[in-house]
Amino acid sequence: MYQITVCFTSEQFPYYQTGNCNAVVIDILRASTSICTAFMNGAKEMITINTVDELKKFIGSEYIIAAERNGVTLEFADIGNSPDNFTRKLVEGRTIAYSTTNGTRTINLAAQCYNAAIGAFTNISAICRWIEAGERDVFLLCSGWKGLFSLEDTVFAGAVAQKLMETGKFSTICDSALAAMDLWSLAKPDLMGYIKKAAQNERLRKINAACIIPYCFELDLTDIVPLYRDGRISAYISD
Repeated sequence: MYQITVCFTSEQFPYYQTGNCNAVVIDILRASTSICTAFMNGAKEMITINTVDELKKFIGSEYIIAAERNGVTLEFADIGNSPDNFTRKLVEGRTIAYSTTNGTRTINLAAQCYNAAIGAFTNISAICRWIEAGERDVFLLCSGWKGLFSLEDTVFAGAVAQKLMETGKFSTICDSALAAMDLWSLAKPDLMGYIKKAAQNERLRKINAACIIPYCFELDLTDIVPLYRDGRISAYISD
């Protein structure tokens, strides 16, 4: 029986033993949803970058620069971090230099796990198939917000954990996983209504980016599982 562990924020990551786990990085509003959308629309690859100074080295290159801090697009970036920025016309066949407030830092942490994938509601069934096929313990890593708990990330972790438990191949003795599944059970009957409580929901409204929120909670728009390795994300099609 494989074990499910949920980590509520990237700041808690050092407290876990993850070297033999398959990890799923979660940042529903918006990084993980944006990454899935980029590959749905034919992006070739994404390079995850932690700092603004490092990102500036890509100015004038052939790469698309997608970057935000505190939800706002950086002034030198080509696009920000909203899924609707990653259109097929812009990203198809292109490599994207990518940096966000929370998501890219969390993705780079996941390099310490055995394998790492990016999960969103838009690829939730594909992510669960990937986890099941991997035949390893799974570590569901929520990005959170600047080290703080994130409701939408944890609800997604609970949804994935519940799906895995239903296969009969996974179990958990992790209190965070149990709590996440409890939150999912509360949210599932009216997911959009429940997510109105989330702090990130309000942050996006303040920067006039709330229009993308419903999209971020649509289920199974793609079978693509973005996989992370050596600082780069590429697409894998889940059977």
